[in-house]
Amino acid sequence: MPIHAQTRAVTEAEVTRIHRAALLIDSHNDIPYYTVQGRDIASASGSPHTTLAGLKAGGVGGLFFSIWVAKDYVQGNRSANRALQLINSVRHDVVEKHSADFMLATSVKEIEEARRQGKIAALMGIEGGHAIEDSLRVLGDFYDLGVRYMTLTHTNTNNWADSSGDITRTDVKHHDGLTSFGKDVVREMNRLGMLVDISHVSDKTFWDALEVSRAPIFASHSDARALANAPRNMTDEMIVALAKKGGVVDINFNCGFLSQRYRDELATKTAEVAARLKQATSGKNLGELETDQVEGKIIAELGVKPATIADVVAHIDHIRKIAGIDAIGIGTDFNGVECVPQGLEDVSKLPNLTRALLEKGYKEDDIHKIYSGNLLRVMRAVEVGAGK
Repeated sequence: MPIHAQTRAVTEAEVTRIHRAALLIDSHNDIPYYTVQGRDIASASGSPHTTLAGLKAGGVGGLFFSIWVAKDYVQGNRSANRALQLINSVRHDVVEKHSADFMLATSVKEIEEARRQGKIAALMGIEGGHAIEDSLRVLGDFYDLGVRYMTLTHTNTNNWADSSGDITRTDVKHHDGLTSFGKDVVREMNRLGMLVDISHVSDKTFWDALEVSRAPIFASHSDARALANAPRNMTDEMIVALAKKGGVVDINFNCGFLSQRYRDELATKTAEVAARLKQATSGKNLGELETDQVEGKIIAELGVKPATIADVVAHIDHIRKIAGIDAIGIGTDFNGVECVPQGLEDVSKLPNLTRALLEKGYKEDDIHKIYSGNLLRVMRAVEVGAGK
């Protein structure tokens, strides 16, 4: 039996037909972290959640490859360099190397062309505004290389925008949202035609960005705080305001952002997880995401059950009820998290979400909107507003 409540029966044929008919665009996937190390996306061991075969099996038609610049690169002004390496990896290690399967896309028109050619549209979004090293010219260079959104912060507050990740820390210099230069960054993104992404930002940064931006803004991988009380998630007031300006919240598959039950269970085991993680990684030179995978295995071994497809549907339901069907998208955060929902273990399992939505009473048109229609509407609005 499905792990979510049904409102109607659905056949496999219906699921397959509707899923394949939909253009599914994932607005946030961290696989460049692995491809830049030399791992092949076509390899079965390329990354924890994403392979070329998995993308095909999952019916993924477009993917925003996350140009994630970890906060450590701020030291020594290495952030822009790291971003360039990741961009190069997407363009050459993925698109050029597998040109029969991927097409670089920088606009809605090119996404649609990739679809016509039966290829996966490869898009890019920078995660962490520190990547521009406080330069609007560098921001423009990234745009010229194909980057079409930027997450204003990652877990770290930068020189011009506050993050939700360290907002309670007294040793961090905060700005009460966006600085004057931060507002200039948003305006320049509007001018270039780059989407403003508010995942990871503090609440005040969100409100500042919403006010300053002429174009709709979006959250590339966030959930509803009303269902899981994580600072990274958005309040109902934020979601409604974002939607009123034409924006979209793309649902994150991280267990810790989906399930309050998971968060509460994990909180009781924090010390034990930390101790076991220290022991498991001692003497090993693991990167941040490899460490996350080790941590995820430890959490599972300690009996903390993952989130479920029902949790994903619950966030979609909640946003639909308070802001409407036009305010929802998908931004899995695959490869960037230590725990993903049961039934959505990797990109190949995405048809399971289609089944769950249909069983919950969602119509085919609703699914088309959630999977790409809403995001493409935002992209068109941003493209139209560029140059002004």
